[in-house]
Amino acid sequence: GYPDTVAAGSIAAGGTLGILIPPSVTMIVYGIATETSIGRLFLAGVLPGLLLVGLFMAWSIWSTWCNTGLSVMSARRYSLREKLEILPRVIPFLLVILGVLYAMCGGIATPSETAAVGAMLCLLMAVVIYRMWAPKSLWVVLRDSTRKSVMILFIIGAAGVFSYMLSSLYITQSIATWISALEVNRWVLMGAINVFLLVAGFFLPPVAVILMAAPILLPITLAADFDPYWFAVILTINMEIGLISPPVGLNLYVINSIAPDIRLKTILTGSLPYVGCMVLAILILCVFPGIATWLPDLVMGSAR
Repeated sequence: GYPDTVAAGSIAAGGTLGILIPPSVTMIVYGIATETSIGRLFLAGVLPGLLLVGLFMAWSIWSTWCNTGLSVMSARRYSLREKLEILPRVIPFLLVILGVLYAMCGGIATPSETAAVGAMLCLLMAVVIYRMWAPKSLWVVLRDSTRKSVMILFIIGAAGVFSYMLSSLYITQSIATWISALEVNRWVLMGAINVFLLVAGFFLPPVAVILMAAPILLPITLAADFDPYWFAVILTINMEIGLISPPVGLNLYVINSIAPDIRLKTILTGSLPYVGCMVLAILILCVFPGIATWLPDLVMGSAR
C-alpha cells in the first residue's frame, strides 16, 4: 500500500546520507584518491547533507498529506517521557560523530587514527547500549567489517596501480589538457560528467567509482575552474542515486532482505521521488555552490 511505499522509499533514501554526511567513508576514499583534505571534505558534506534531509522531509510530508489526508499535526503525539526514553540510545552515537569531526578538523589525530578511535567507540557503545555481550554477535560484526575493509584495501591497491599507469603515460594530463582546450561551456562539461557518474553508479559501488574515476575527473574539473570539494559533494550525491536505482541499487535489496513482506517493486517505486530530490539538490548546488564551500572556508580558511 501507499504507507509501505513512503516508508520503504524514505528509509532507502535516508540510508544513502551516510556517504555524504560525516564521518563518511566515501569522502575519506575521495580524499586519499585525489590527495585533498579529508577534514575539509567532511565539512563540505554537512550543509548539502542537511539540504537533502530537508528535501526528503518535504517530499515525505507533502506526499503523505496528498495521498492519505494525514498531516504531521494529526500524527501520534509522543509524551515527553517517551521522547526522553529514546535519547540515551541515540545521543551517544551523535557524540561519536562530533568526536570524529573534532579530532579530524582540530588536528588531534590523523584520518586513520580517528577512524580507529571512532570504530572502537561505536563497538563499546553497541556492547553497552544494545547489550551485545555475546561473543557470537561481536564476531559477526568484526567478520563483516574485516571483509569490507579488505575489499576496499584491494580496490585501493588496484586503483593505485591504475592511477600510477595513467600518470606515467600522461593520459590524465592529456585528457585534462584536451578538455580545457575545448570550446565548450563548463556547465555542459559538468552535465556530461554527471551523466557519466550517474551511469557508473548504477552498476558499481561508490568506493569503486571514486577510486577509478576521481583521479581522472578531478584534473578536468580543476581545468574548468570548479572547486574540488564542491565536486566531491556532487560526485557523492550521484553515488547516492546509484544506491537506490536499479539494476544494482544496494539499498533496495538490503531493505527487501530486512522486510521481505514488502515487494521490491514497492521499494523501488517509493525511492524514485527521492531520486528526484537528489537531482534537485545537485541543481541547487550548481546555482549556489557556497552551500558546499562556505563551511570549510569558515572553519579551515580558504583553500585557494
